[in-house]
Amino acid sequence: MQAEIISIGDEILIGMTIDSNAAWIGNSLTHLGINVYQNISISDTKDHILKAVDEAFSRSELIIVTGGLGPTSDDITKQTLSDYFDTSLVKNKSVYENIENFLATRGLEMNDNNVRQADVPEDCKVLPNALGTAPGMWFEKEGKVLISMPGVPYEMKYIMQEHALPLISNFFNRPAIKYRLVMTFGTFEAKLAEILEDFEKELPENVSLAYLPTSGIIKLRLTGRGDDEDLVDRILQEQVDKLYGIIPDLIYGLDGVSLQGVLGSILKEKNLTLGIAESCTGGSLSSMITEIPGCSDYFKGSVIAYDNDIKMELLGVRGEDLEKHGAVSREVALQMARGVRKKLETDFGLSTTGIAGPGGGTEDKPVGTVWIAVSSKEGDFAVKHNYAFKRMNNIRRASLAAMSLLRQKLV
Repeated sequence: MQAEIISIGDEILIGMTIDSNAAWIGNSLTHLGINVYQNISISDTKDHILKAVDEAFSRSELIIVTGGLGPTSDDITKQTLSDYFDTSLVKNKSVYENIENFLATRGLEMNDNNVRQADVPEDCKVLPNALGTAPGMWFEKEGKVLISMPGVPYEMKYIMQEHALPLISNFFNRPAIKYRLVMTFGTFEAKLAEILEDFEKELPENVSLAYLPTSGIIKLRLTGRGDDEDLVDRILQEQVDKLYGIIPDLIYGLDGVSLQGVLGSILKEKNLTLGIAESCTGGSLSSMITEIPGCSDYFKGSVIAYDNDIKMELLGVRGEDLEKHGAVSREVALQMARGVRKKLETDFGLSTTGIAGPGGGTEDKPVGTVWIAVSSKEGDFAVKHNYAFKRMNNIRRASLAAMSLLRQKLV
């Protein structure tokens, strides 16, 4: 079966709001084994909504609509869908009570606009919204389903998770479609595809492979299909095991886990501590590390040594080495890592120094040149990377590369 997603709102079309809802819904439906045929954004006009819904019903079994359910006059989705399904709006007691309680707990008075939100199409199934005043609505037509939900992301996600997804699972008979994500870092897409050429040719007929690159991280998505869900799971695990045999140094985890999450788990498990010295990454690396709850168990702090004086005064980098080799060099990266480890009294020191761009490059050290170093009691080592000319991309790639380097050292 297939689904379509319709996002309603002029604010999306003119770029004032990014349609994160469609991405989230698409991912949720995919995990249910439902193929998303397309998602579109349309304006808040009756004719546009009617046309989009009618065309979607001609192709797909499931249509998900978000937006246009607010209390103001420009929110016309509910009335338009009522017209489409040839029904009328009626006051729903449970929706009215939910709105009343929702506003009362926040010290707000109910006005005429709020009262009108309790009017819902008579033939729909109400999907309660505990986080807002606009309910979701479930419509059925000739064995097909349309679900309308508010555009506020956290309200939409609540209704989807609590009501819509379970109802979808029970309503439609679907073959088993399962996914595994193998997370990799350390090479580029074309090279990885070359390495995995034979693996891809030998995949079972019911398994497919997709490459999903994002700023240096490449997710390998294995998709398995079949009538027996347990069998599909076993076949996918066999392919995951094969990948670990082919590219063990590139795989850092499975099923969407972050590199910083994996690194943090290793440090915590081994009861080791980390200090960071950043130059070209400017705090981005430390920010990624601290995204993980509980990181205070292993992360002690960082020194953002952007200026050479800070490198010398706080990290003990020798002035003569800065003069001779430059701030972007193996020697300076090693001293930064060693200096932060000693200053913060940690088991490991990790450093980055480079030319993020767009200016500052030379013939010997072009924009995108980055040195990363790791220091521990067992010894120090450094690795050079060469990235492109986009500043933020270079910063992100360097931060990921630093975490990957330390992870490889630890395992």
